[in-house]
Formats: sequence, structure tokens, C-alpha cells
Amino acid sequence: MAISYIHLFILSFISISRFLVISKAGAESELVADLLTLQSQSESGVIHLNDRTVSKFITSTKIPRPYSLLIFFDAIPLHDKSDLRLPVLVHDFALVASSFIANHNGSNTKLFFCDLEFRESQSSFKLFDVNSLPNIYLVGPDAESLKDDTEQMEQSGFTRLTESLVEFIESRTQLTVGPIHHPPIISKKQMVLIIGFLLIWSPFAARKIFAGETMFHNPKIWLSGAIFVYFFSVSGAMHIIIRKMPMFLMDREDPNKLIFFYRGTGIQLGLEGFMVGFLYTIVGLLLAVVTHVLVYVKDLKTKRIGMLFSIFVSFWAVKQVIFLDNWKTGYAIHGFWPSR
Repeated sequence: MAISYIHLFILSFISISRFLVISKAGAESELVADLLTLQSQSESGVIHLNDRTVSKFITSTKIPRPYSLLIFFDAIPLHDKSDLRLPVLVHDFALVASSFIANHNGSNTKLFFCDLEFRESQSSFKLFDVNSLPNIYLVGPDAESLKDDTEQMEQSGFTRLTESLVEFIESRTQLTVGPIHHPPIISKKQMVLIIGFLLIWSPFAARKIFAGETMFHNPKIWLSGAIFVYFFSVSGAMHIIIRKMPMFLMDREDPNKLIFFYRGTGIQLGLEGFMVGFLYTIVGLLLAVVTHVLVYVKDLKTKRIGMLFSIFVSFWAVKQVIFLDNWKTGYAIHGFWPSR
């Protein structure tokens, strides 16, 4: 009789254990299904969270969770702050999210991209102890304390968010993001309209070309284009476009003050680059005047005045660029006069 009670107790314990395991698995699968539903409802695949859903998917869920959440912290009222670049960062975050989902054919259940907006989720901001923006946190399966157990992305990574975010995800989650699918610059409808316009315009363009009446037959156009290419190259405009650098920054200590020159290596503001490009362009134009104009001047006095003026202005312009480089980097460039 005692043995029968023991067997009955063991069978009951096994049944209860199986029931608890099945219940836990069912609850976890239900949470994953809800996340997949929210992900499919978002155009970019980024799930919009609030205090209620943070409680549902993070704080009220037992660990280990069957998924990780990558959360971008946002504040719509701060989108007009050009130094934060929040709209650009939101776009890059959504680009990585949509590329990750597309590369995994929408079947990934290990990592979900989310965002939190400050006005809707102030309590969640306090749980993560987020006091500044931009910020990205990774909530892993075993994260219990949102303040101590989550992983924060370094602020230096926001300069090139797309590449840095891919490295952050792959190093922390051991998942492969895959190639980033940038949207096409021109849509299919725009491409059809452009091709149609070119087909209609091509006969008229051919007649102009053979008659030599196009703008490309004008030497002034080529001269202006050469100056533009020179300015574009020496001003660092390509760096500004690729890095999406702002033209200027707002001074955090004095909101009415603008910052046009940023002290530090690796960062160049738009107007700062254009100013340096303008100085270099002056030197290049003066050199062109000396080599292509002054050599044909017959008056010796005028030629000397032009030479001295070109040397003085070029020396001043290069000196300003060197001074700016010394101020930004801290590395001084010293000039040396020839000794006797």
C-alpha cells in the first residue's frame, strides 16, 4: 500500500512538472507570436513600445526570455535639435531593422527591434535610467534589472550608426545581420518618367549637339565646373555628405549661440569645411591667375604688384587653415626659415 502511494506521488509530481513546462512554453510562444504580430504591423519592422508593453514583454516576463529586444530611445520634441540628429538616427535604426528582417525572411524570433518615445514611456525611461539621447539598449534573455543587466551602445557609435549598430548586434547576440538594403534613390515610377522624357528629348538634343549649340560647348561652363570640383574636393563635402554632418551645432550652455567650428579630431561641421574649402579655392584661383593671366601682362610694375598680392593673400589663407588645424587637433605645425 505504501509503495502505491509513493508511485501515485511520483506520477502526480511528473504530471504537474509537465503541465508547468507546457504552460511556460505556451506563454513564451504567445509572447513571441505577439511580437511577430506587432513587427508585421510596422512598416520598417520596428515595434513601438510603451510602459504597458515594456511590462508585458520585459519586466513581467520570467527569465530567461526566448528573445532579445534592441530598444532605441527617442523623444519627438527633440527632433528639431540638429546636434542630436534624432530623425537621421531613427531612419538608420529602421533601415538596419528592415534589412535584418528581410535577410532572415521574417522568421527570426531571437531579436526584435523596438523604440520608446519619452512622452509616452517616462516610467520606462526611469527603469533604464536613460537621462540623455540618443541611446540604444540591448535587453538580453537573462536581463533582470533594466538598469544593471542591459547593454548600452557607446555614444561614439552614433556617428556611423548603421555600421556600428551591425557590429554591436553581431558581437552581443552572436546573430548575423546580413547586408543592409538601402532604398533606391529613384523609384520605378520616377525611372519610367525619366526614360520617357529622355526618349522624347533625345532628337532635339541630338540636333543641338551636332550644331554645337549646347551649354557644353561653352568654355565658361567647363571653367565653372572645374572650380566647383576643386572646391568640392578641398572642402571635405563628400565627408559631410557620407557622415551626414550638420552645418552647425547649438551651444548647450547658451541655446542662442551657434557653433561653427568643433574642437576635436574626426568631426568636421559643414560650414567649417566650406570655410576651409573657400580659403583653398582662393589660393587655387590666385595660382591660376599667376600662371595663366599675369604671364601675358606686359607692364612689369602691374605684374609685380599682382605677384606680391597673390603671395600675400595665399600666405594668409594657408596660415588660417594651419591655425584651424592646430586648434582642432592640438598638433602644432612650425615654420622654419632657412639659416645662413
